[in-house]
This record gives sequence, structure tokens and C-alpha cells, in this order.
Amino acid sequence: MNAERPRTAMSEATGEDIVLQAFRAESSRLSEVLGELTEAQFALTTPCPPWNIAELVVHITSAVARVLAGLTAPAPPRANIVAADYYRPAIFDDAANAERVRMAQSDAAMYRNATAITAAFDDTWRQTDTAISGQPADRLITTRWGDGILLSEFMITRVVELVLHGLDIAIALGVSAWTTSEAATVVGDFLQIEPATTHLGWDRRTALAKASGRSALSTRESAELARLNITWRRFG
Repeated sequence: MNAERPRTAMSEATGEDIVLQAFRAESSRLSEVLGELTEAQFALTTPCPPWNIAELVVHITSAVARVLAGLTAPAPPRANIVAADYYRPAIFDDAANAERVRMAQSDAAMYRNATAITAAFDDTWRQTDTAISGQPADRLITTRWGDGILLSEFMITRVVELVLHGLDIAIALGVSAWTTSEAATVVGDFLQIEPATTHLGWDRRTALAKASGRSALSTRESAELARLNITWRRFG
């Protein structure tokens, strides 16, 4: 899969980049959800073992904070990758994954309670929203892996993190996904789910869960995807 989107994707209604809209909508919704959870719910295990919800939220917060880190560092001379390249297997090997797990667990242990974890996420996404608003279309940042990327492309990956890990939290809670329509559109385009939704009759939230591996495929669905030559990698 080689997912790309038009570089000038703008809302006709507001003239604002749809990825920025998606980031704001999904972050705000997640903050609302987290604010309603109990300490016991923050301790529930997630589909991202060994993380519980508290640790997964801290990981999401760190993912969003990467934007602020990128904006404060010197801009790279050029873009080496687009959003789809960010999730290449070479930088998500066992060692890198183990380090991500360790960091989230260590960072989560520093918070006194669930309220503090929720407040940290809320503060981080709002700071990020302010920082990226009004940035030029050609703004470049450097990822933690040393790649140059357009800020607009990097923000796609942040919406992917919010949506897919939001699905993980919903699964852990045993509730329906709350994915916002704005974010579902961005991640749906990124995962290229439209052919599957058309042929299999999925709604967008179902397609996102299926395409990202959060929901199992039936035998019929697997056969139809194979017939259409559609494959997806697991993201997030």
C-alpha cells in the first residue's frame, strides 16, 4: 500500500486544512472521553499489551508532543518521506517497539492519577493545535528518526495515532468507537479503505477497525479482500 493524499486538501467550508480539523476534532473528543473515566478504567488492559489505558494515553500524549519538538528544532533542508513512509517496518522493529513500551510505562508511573494523565494530554494537544495553526504549507520538521517531512504529512500520522489508539481504548472499555467524522475521513484516505467499504458494505468506523487489525475479518471478508487484491499493514 502506498497511501498519499492531495497536498492541498482544504475544507471548502472554512478554507482550513482538513488534517488540522481532524486533529482538533479527534483530540477534543478523546479528552472528553478520558475525562469521564474512573481510575479503575485507566487500569484496564488494552489491545496494545502490556499497556493499560493509562500507559496508552501517555504514549498518545508523547506522539502528539513530537509535533512540538519538531517545530522547536531547526527545519531540515528537504522532505525525505511522506506520511505513508513513516510507518516503514525498519523503524518499528522489536527493539524500537520495546523502547516505546518501556518509555510509556515509565512516564505513566510519574503521574499521580488518571486526572493528571488526562490533563497532560489535554494541555499537549491544545499547545500543539496553537503551534501548528497558521504554519506555512511548506513547513518542514524532522521526525524522531531523523527524516525530513512536511508538517502537513506528519500531522496525518498524528491523526492516525489518535484514531487507531482511540479504537484500542474503546475496545478496552467495551464501548463503541467515538471516531470523529473528520478524523475518520483522513485515516480512511490514509489506509485506502474506500474499495473495501464499497464492496463489503462497511461503514467508515468498521472499515477503520478492520483495516487496522482492531477487528477480525470474517472468512468471507478475507476472501473478498483477496479477490480485490487489497492488503493492509497494522498501524499505530
